[in-house]
Amino acid sequence: QIYKDFRKQYPEFCYQSFKYTQNQQELEIIFEFSMGKEHHFSPKHRFQIPKEISINDIPKSELDLMVFHLGMVEVISYWKSACPPRLLIKDFKLNEEQIKWWKKLYYEGLGEFFYLNSIETNKEDFMEIVCDDAPEMPKPIHSSLQEKVMVPIGGGKDSVVSLEILKETDKELIPFVINPRGATLESIKNAGFDTKEAFFTQRSIDKHLLELNAQGFLNGHTPFSAMLAYLSLVAARFNKAKYIALSNESSANESTVSGTNINHQYSKSFEFEVDFRNYYQKYIHSSIEYFSFLRPISELQIASLFSKFKHHHLSFRSCNVGSKDNIWCGHCPKCLFTYILLSPFIPQQEMHQIFGKSLLNDMSLKPDFLELRGLAATKPFECVGTVHEVELSLKNAQKEYFEEALMLNLSKS
Repeated sequence: QIYKDFRKQYPEFCYQSFKYTQNQQELEIIFEFSMGKEHHFSPKHRFQIPKEISINDIPKSELDLMVFHLGMVEVISYWKSACPPRLLIKDFKLNEEQIKWWKKLYYEGLGEFFYLNSIETNKEDFMEIVCDDAPEMPKPIHSSLQEKVMVPIGGGKDSVVSLEILKETDKELIPFVINPRGATLESIKNAGFDTKEAFFTQRSIDKHLLELNAQGFLNGHTPFSAMLAYLSLVAARFNKAKYIALSNESSANESTVSGTNINHQYSKSFEFEVDFRNYYQKYIHSSIEYFSFLRPISELQIASLFSKFKHHHLSFRSCNVGSKDNIWCGHCPKCLFTYILLSPFIPQQEMHQIFGKSLLNDMSLKPDFLELRGLAATKPFECVGTVHEVELSLKNAQKEYFEEALMLNLSKS
């Protein structure tokens, strides 16, 4: 009912405008959104641009095109606070095919949000996108690019594997980081790169959104990897890089809620990857190649590869709960999944050094353990692998792990 009440109270959300300026070696982008007369949002993005690069090197129409689309993803975080039935866009005019594409991303990308907020809706009725007074979209970009590879770095095991393998090729690599933190910076350094070789961007959420969340407006998961996708286009264009190599694995395709299409990792899925590539090559930039380098392999294979890069073992972090403090919280499904996945490949003593304790002996994690094994209604709403991968990891854990009887005995039940 609260969903319906909010939609009545706020019938329209407006993507009003964007602007960008370059101050020395920083590009700042500010978006302007509104919801009713009383709610205004101005989220920001800042890019740390290398000295040899200037926004004057890129035609305004090209930068406008990329920044506008970045704003379309940014809208999701603010629109979801009340889910207005109408989205008005004033910047550019989307055609019917584009509107259909964006409605699919919003709907599928917010599948977890709808599910956890008990919202019943469908792809046709949840939103209308209108571009009444918007100017025509600039033509797609056809600029020549160099044989460089942008590698988004998240601080976890997956991007470490991509970075370590790709650095052995003859391509120039550019690590790409959003909101730098300890683990992302350490991943770059431990792979042998100077942070000056990386490309950084900072995303700032408007505090008013956080105030609305505290007041009881709707809140929940958004497709962050779609944000990363559009940010990486801007980053690739500034660096004249032809390739964007993600680190999304095959297991990202498995739904989180069994028997449905609800997937916490929708924007990491192969379906989104194909949709995004088709969209941006037709409407934004035809020369960039966006793909997931790890897509052909499983989480188990990634874990096996990662185990060989020992210089990363004490610095990588996959825990979202502890990300701000650059720690493993030791109490979430992501920590437990990572522990289980690495157990066939890394000795128990080293795992205790990494995580600070034996997670397989922590019975407070039993509900997460059951979800990871597919013995609950849903998998954890986290970026975790398949049920099959968890079972294989448990069966193949190194022998010393079986001394930790509590969880592993449970795994036989």
